Amino acid sequence: MLSGSRLVVVTAEDDALVLRPPPPANAVADVGAAVRDALRFPLAGEPLEALVSRGTRATILVEPPKLPLPGTERDPRQAAIAAAVSELERLGVPTGYQTLLVAGGLSRRAGQTELETLVSPEFARRFHGHVEVHDVESEDLVELGSAGSAPLRVNRALVDTDLVVVVTAAETVLHGGPAALVGAAGREVLRAAGAYSLLETSASQGWRLGLELERALLRRVPVIGASIVLNHPRLGGTLGGYPYEQQALDRIVRSPFRHLFRMLPGGLRAYVLRSLPLERTVAAAYAGPPSVAHTEALLRGVELRGITLDRQLDAVCVGVPRTTPYLPRERPNPLLGSYMGLGLALRLWRDAFPVVEGGTAVLLHRFHRHFTHPTQQPYRAFFAATRSAGAPDASALADAERGAVADARALQAYRSGRTCHPLLPFADWDGCRPAIGRLGHVLIAGCRDHAAARQLGFVPTHGIAPALTMVRGWSDRPPRVGFLLSPPYFPLRVLS
Repeated sequence: MLSGSRLVVVTAEDDALVLRPPPPANAVADVGAAVRDALRFPLAGEPLEALVSRGTRATILVEPPKLPLPGTERDPRQAAIAAAVSELERLGVPTGYQTLLVAGGLSRRAGQTELETLVSPEFARRFHGHVEVHDVESEDLVELGSAGSAPLRVNRALVDTDLVVVVTAAETVLHGGPAALVGAAGREVLRAAGAYSLLETSASQGWRLGLELERALLRRVPVIGASIVLNHPRLGGTLGGYPYEQQALDRIVRSPFRHLFRMLPGGLRAYVLRSLPLERTVAAAYAGPPSVAHTEALLRGVELRGITLDRQLDAVCVGVPRTTPYLPRERPNPLLGSYMGLGLALRLWRDAFPVVEGGTAVLLHRFHRHFTHPTQQPYRAFFAATRSAGAPDASALADAERGAVADARALQAYRSGRTCHPLLPFADWDGCRPAIGRLGHVLIAGCRDHAAARQLGFVPTHGIAPALTMVRGWSDRPPRVGFLLSPPYFPLRVLS
């Protein structure tokens, strides 16, 4: 299992479950052609051709390629964006009349380095339109109405245009499709956009807010979306076949280079892992109203990339890689490590939570209290505001959140692109709470900062073996333990 930048070999009981994702599905040969065909023949609504005319101004809404993990240098979304731009050009909308709007939500505003990952170098040379990075604190946001107490304020580029084209990958109910509109909204909407499961719309406030924004925007301008289904990545080199093939796991365990790799410094290990060849392909592309295209693509992705459990687990072990779920990729602090395991991996489920009520989650993570400066400065402030041992107190969190919103220096640092929004750590913690509320214990295996673990209400252990011993001691019968090989994190469908 991958823990940080380390490969940890775990000896499991004979009845333990090794949860491996299925291998990548068949890929479309030409991503651009698939997106163009989808825009010409949408699942519902009018095709792109019926929505434009010569002189039309178009806004193309995209998201930074934060998910899925691990990321690839040549992401298929680059081809999808280029195809949408080319199709608009074919219909008489030159690139000079097009605006590329990057909806990053509360994460750090994309700089030049991150913008270069959105499109290919060839596309960047020929695109003559305007590129705008959304600012959730902008005074120029346009209000479209309200949803409860949250004002629906969006970037002006979505309103002062003749057409909106949403181009995303269907990852979760909070990533892609209508969620891209949420990512281009004000902080009130973004802070309220949560989800109990990342794959079910029924208990997702973020999905409902996205639908409200889509309907409100449709009353102003035509909107069409294109959603692609990404396959799991395929690794090359030494880790070829991991984690899909048992032969690859056996080869890694027997390899003498594993011991040499373990002795390397952490930064060098991370560099070696990042340098491994990685390929990601597309399984399908759909178009139509953003919510329709995204729903169909998400269901298709769950079918192709997920596995089914016949019943819930008593405990699950989750490896946390040495990266963040946001751009730029950095070393994760304890809260981001928790979010990776609890807020991401253990929210990718359908039908039922994968662990029984009161069960245990074991996160393989060192939990170093390291905050990359200045990009993770708001996380340092979050920890400073929750110093007491045990899970953060609700009243203390509320006071800290109000202080974060009022911190002019932190907001200016976000607007200048130096750091994330000061509300992001609070949103990440809320993303962990659905799993924490179902679990009886969260163990941090290999923890090096016990105070940081206890500050979040977790139990630190020195390694995976003591953690599994504790799991067995808490159960009056042999526990059913699952080992989630990751990354990539993948959907879990649990039969209730």
